[in-house]
Amino acid sequence: MADITQSQLSEAIAQLVSCGVFSVDREMRILSWNRFMQYHSGRASDEVIGHDMFALFPELPEKWLRKKIESVFVLGVSAYTTWEHRPYLFRFRHTRPITDTIEWMQQNCSFIPIEDANGVVIAVGITLIDATDVCLAYGELQKREKTVTDALQELTVRNAQLSTLNEELAQAHQQLLQSEKLAAIGQLAAGIAHEINNPVGFVLSNLNSLQRYMGTLLDYARGMEQLITQAAPSLDAQLAALAQAADIDYLAEDAPALVTESREGLARVRDIVVDLRDFSRVDSTHQWEQVDIHRCIESTLNIVHNEIKYQADLVRQYSTLPPVMCIPSQINQVVLNLVVNAAQAYACKGEADGECTGRGTITVRTGCDAPDAAAIWLEVADAGCGIPPENLKRIFDPFFTTKPVGKGTGLGLSLTYGIVKAHGGRIDVSSTLGKGTTFRVTLPLCGQAAAPAARAETEPQKPADIALAAT
Repeated sequence: MADITQSQLSEAIAQLVSCGVFSVDREMRILSWNRFMQYHSGRASDEVIGHDMFALFPELPEKWLRKKIESVFVLGVSAYTTWEHRPYLFRFRHTRPITDTIEWMQQNCSFIPIEDANGVVIAVGITLIDATDVCLAYGELQKREKTVTDALQELTVRNAQLSTLNEELAQAHQQLLQSEKLAAIGQLAAGIAHEINNPVGFVLSNLNSLQRYMGTLLDYARGMEQLITQAAPSLDAQLAALAQAADIDYLAEDAPALVTESREGLARVRDIVVDLRDFSRVDSTHQWEQVDIHRCIESTLNIVHNEIKYQADLVRQYSTLPPVMCIPSQINQVVLNLVVNAAQAYACKGEADGECTGRGTITVRTGCDAPDAAAIWLEVADAGCGIPPENLKRIFDPFFTTKPVGKGTGLGLSLTYGIVKAHGGRIDVSSTLGKGTTFRVTLPLCGQAAAPAARAETEPQKPADIALAAT
């Protein structure tokens, strides 16, 4: 093995490594220049050694690089630069077979102090490592991370949309179940009304006949009494005793009254049954008819009487109205929902006060703003608990309710709004907390013509045709 000195070995290594290695003195003269630097700069070592580095390579960032090298001379510690902060010192073309936008070799550089035997920095060694591959790989990673981030953001948005759609689907499912339940109840009520109406009809007919028969029998008894008195006056005392024992005078007076009261009671049952049948109207749910709104209101109030009689007294303030083109069973539903809500407002107020507040008053009004107006209106007003301002804008949202769980579905006012909207009408609400609420429903006289346009709208959550006022 041939003898080789340490300096020769170091020089050989510096020449053969796959990175740039050179050194400069304090005057920035080049002291050494390895093969990597020769190959990429195109200048041999004898062309550059002893010459000013900045004169040979004017493209170098002289001000910054001079300051960097000077700090190594002064401080005696190494310094570094990376391609991320300073892409390159020397503008060398990279030799990698890479098709990209990068033209110049990306470089990581080190500045190393070289000391003499006394520890004095006499030169600075500079290494230059080709980091182009790392730069490109990092750029590709950034692109992929951005793609993943964008995909994640899009997935998050779509997931939120899917969650919203699932919630809407669940609400629609619940509303459909509720609608089916209401339809089943309506059909059952119509069937029961029909079954009740038959026996009520013949019992009432029998009572009418009984009333006539009783009148005939009483006339017959009075006639017989007169004939017996005339034919056998001696029997007057016995007849009087029999009449007194049987209390004939009371029976003759009370029996017709009992029959009359029974007839009136059955007539009321018959009216309730008819109103119940008209309210259900399962067979004509979507039939548009010219109807008297007052008839719809009265039939509904008759049905709901038991629901409100313990909470409030009904006050009717009707005006003369023209017939309205509408679906009667749906208008019945609107009146029902508003009147029941008004009655419940008094119960709510009593619970809030912690004591019984007495019976309230529910006022049902109707009117027409002008003799030739194209619409009529009906109002349901109460003096109950009122609606808080923060809830006023949400009362028509499906499933929104302030009632305890199990006591309300939150569909009553939503259904009411949908019906009014389908009739081309509008609903206005004014409420004062603790003092009461008034709902006004305005319906066009030609509701059927306005209905298709109304059904074309699809934003029931915050309808533009609802006026809200709270104080």
